[in-house]
Amino acid sequence: MNVVFAGTPEFAAHILDQLLRSGFNIARVLTRPDRPAGRGMKDTASAVKRLALSHGLKLHQPQTLKEPVLIAELNRLSPDVMVVAAYGLILPKAVLKLPRFGCINIHASLLPKWRGATPIQHALLAGDTETGISIMQMDEGLDTGPVLMQSRLKIAADDTAQTLHDKLAQLGGEAIVRTLRGLERGDLQPQPQQQQDASYAGKLGKAEAQINWGKDAVQVDRTVRAFNPNPGAYTTLHGETLKIWKAQLEERMRGKPGEIVSVDKLGIVVACGTGAVRIEEVQKAGGQRLPVREFLSGFALKAGICLGT
Repeated sequence: MNVVFAGTPEFAAHILDQLLRSGFNIARVLTRPDRPAGRGMKDTASAVKRLALSHGLKLHQPQTLKEPVLIAELNRLSPDVMVVAAYGLILPKAVLKLPRFGCINIHASLLPKWRGATPIQHALLAGDTETGISIMQMDEGLDTGPVLMQSRLKIAADDTAQTLHDKLAQLGGEAIVRTLRGLERGDLQPQPQQQQDASYAGKLGKAEAQINWGKDAVQVDRTVRAFNPNPGAYTTLHGETLKIWKAQLEERMRGKPGEIVSVDKLGIVVACGTGAVRIEEVQKAGGQRLPVREFLSGFALKAGICLGT
């Protein structure tokens, strides 16, 4: 099978790796142009670009897929399918119709639930107990096309966006291989999505990552896990940003929202609107992520101090 692959971040790189390991012919790789990253803000290659170059694959980094020269080049390749995973560019109609089997997207939710850019974070924020991978035949809508295959995954109580991302990347790689084999055999039937059940996972940023101590402890815990690793859930301490990377529920503790009710080497217990959380890993602005035991050795805290003020 002649495959064109389009993707950019680590999630997509894992999918591409699975396709290569499974013996598919990757005729061309598309990824986003290099972007500034890191403290020096130097142009940095995407995870997909690094993997593609390491395998000697032919690579394009277009600003848009509407370029006639690029469309002509893709047409010349006569691809059987284009596999798309977290690419980041809109596919125009001319590209969608180009491959023999069309364009296939790997989406990290059980569609039609959590269409959009941040399905993993939204699943955690909503307290979903299950998520999964949907392999979808792409159309011109936002994750609206018929579904070829789904694989389900239980969400663990301690899953973060990072751990769930890694599990879903593995699941997605396995699912796309099965899907392409099914397309080759001709035994897959795309199923239309139930539009009335759709929900949307819009972009999330730093504002949503700020902890609202007035919410119940369960929601605070979800916020910490949903924004780990990016951008990191945060609060303020003495007017300075304090990121919280790990917390546990302590529902029996009481105090006013944001109040530190106890401090010891096991954690900093903070009251919420209902219940409390025990903070176990933190990071000051400009500092390193530290277990609370190490953090407290250089930063004295005591009960009665309020966070978020």
